[in-house]
Amino acid sequence: MITVYDAVGGKLVQRDRMGDLSTSVWIDLIEPKEDEDKYIEQALGIEVPTRSEMREIEASNRFYTENGAYYMTSIILHNSEQDVPMTSVVTFILSGNHLVTVRYASPRAFPVYIARAAKGDVDCVTGAGVMIGILEMLIEREADLIERVQDEVERIAPLVFGQRNTSSAPQSRRLEVLLKTVGKEGDVVARAQESAMSLHRLSLYFANAARERKDDQRVAARIEAANHDILSLMESMRFLSARTSFLLDATLGMISNEQNQIIKLFSVMAVMLMPPTLVASIYGMNFRHMPELELDYGYPLALILMFAAALIPYLYFKKKGWL
Repeated sequence: MITVYDAVGGKLVQRDRMGDLSTSVWIDLIEPKEDEDKYIEQALGIEVPTRSEMREIEASNRFYTENGAYYMTSIILHNSEQDVPMTSVVTFILSGNHLVTVRYASPRAFPVYIARAAKGDVDCVTGAGVMIGILEMLIEREADLIERVQDEVERIAPLVFGQRNTSSAPQSRRLEVLLKTVGKEGDVVARAQESAMSLHRLSLYFANAARERKDDQRVAARIEAANHDILSLMESMRFLSARTSFLLDATLGMISNEQNQIIKLFSVMAVMLMPPTLVASIYGMNFRHMPELELDYGYPLALILMFAAALIPYLYFKKKGWL
C-alpha cells in the first residue's frame, strides 16, 4: 500500500490520490507489492529495497548512498502494548525533498506522529524534517516501554526475595511464575536494546547525511538531541538488563535451594529409616533358634528399639542444624 503526504501550511496532509509525486514530502510504503515498488522507483528515480535486502545484517547494506539518495534501515519495536513486543525493520530513503519509508509492520509511532504533524510541525515541510519527527516518536515509544518494564521489575524484586509475598500458592509454584515473568521482561529488554542500538547507528548516519545534504539547522539540532536521548535510553537499558539478569539468577538460585532442601529431607528420612529397617529385617528372619521369639515382651521391645533407632538420628540431625 502506498500512502502519500504533502506539507500544506506547516502541516502534514494525506493525499486522496497519488498524482504527481514530485511535490510530495513523505511516501509511506506498507507491505508494498512489486508493482508498487516499480512505480515509486520510476517516479523518484530510486531503488526500493526488497524485504530480504532490508534484513541484511551488514552495516554496509543498511546504510549507504546511491544516486544521491540516502538509505537507512533500522530495527524497531512494535506491538509494545502486548506482553512481548515484536521487532521489524524499516527503511528510510531520503531523496531530495522526499522521504520514502518501506515497512512490513505497523508501529504505533507512525500514526501518532501523523496525528501530531497534522496539527502542525514546522519541520515537516521536508523529508528530513518528517524523518526526524518519526525517529523522535520511535524513541519516545521505546522509552515508554522501558518505563513499563522498570515498573514491572520494581514489582517483581520484593517478590523474588520474599519481602512481599501475598500469594497463597506453594513456594515452588510461586517461584516458577516469577521465573517466567523475569525471563519475559529480560527478553523485552534484549529486544529493546537491539532496537536502540540500531536507532543509534541510524541517527549517526542521519546526522552525517543531513550535513552533506545541507538540511535545515533545526533538523540537525533535533537529530543531535535524539541521539543523546538514545544514548541515555541505552544506559538505562544496560542497568535494567543487569538487574533482570540478577533477578533471574536469584530466582534460579532459590529454586535450586528449594530443590536441595527437598533432597536433604529425603536423605535425612532415608537415614532415619535405615536402623528401624535393620531391626525389622533381623526379626523378620525365619531361623528356628531366635531367643527373643520366646519372650512375652519381644514384640513391644522390637517396636521400642525401632522407634529409638529412628529417634536418635533425628535428634542428632536437629542438634547439628541440618533440619
